[in-house]
Amino acid sequence: MTHSHTRVLIVDDHPMVAEGIRALLETFDDIEVVECLTNGQEAVDQLAELAPDVILLDLNMPQMGGLTATEIILERAPETRILILSMHDSPEYIGAALSHGAMGYVLKDVPTDDVKDAIDTVMRGEKYLCDGAQAAMSPKTRDGREALTGREQTILLELAQGKSNRDVAETLDISVRTVETHRKNIKRKLGISSTAGLTRYALEHGVLQGTGRF
Repeated sequence: MTHSHTRVLIVDDHPMVAEGIRALLETFDDIEVVECLTNGQEAVDQLAELAPDVILLDLNMPQMGGLTATEIILERAPETRILILSMHDSPEYIGAALSHGAMGYVLKDVPTDDVKDAIDTVMRGEKYLCDGAQAAMSPKTRDGREALTGREQTILLELAQGKSNRDVAETLDISVRTVETHRKNIKRKLGISSTAGLTRYALEHGVLQGTGRF
């Protein structure tokens, strides 16, 4: 990455949000906003042409959500820094984004300077969580319940899609016994006793949104 300016691509299906972020970022001399796109598929299709250094990527978008787009983009251009820009502050969302390869997570209500700080941070090769995301990922959730770890969040996402323990083990390259242990811990932490309950929890908390698989 030898650009004198940081090339930023904004991907959000709400034009007012995207253009608002664009206008704010363009007030910084070292930022060049290369384009505003409306979904992950467009970002994947135009990745080579636009060659962004950083992508500000929403999670829930039509055609292709942010998580699927993140995986494909990083396969094609591993040096790209992806910052998830979302309204959702649940640890499940944040954990899933990070586990898919995003380098940072920024809530949409943060001040402009925080977005700029996030861009500068990931350009240095460091991970970034805004204050709200950090609070969501703390050891205890706001209702006092123990939060899921990043690996538990990833496994919850897999289980909620109807995968068996063996399927999850193969996907994550871990043993079936390890998946079973995580599954028990997830149920204990969430106070859920059945697989159907896990799926219902995932749906109610938006865990399945943004995967591009539904």
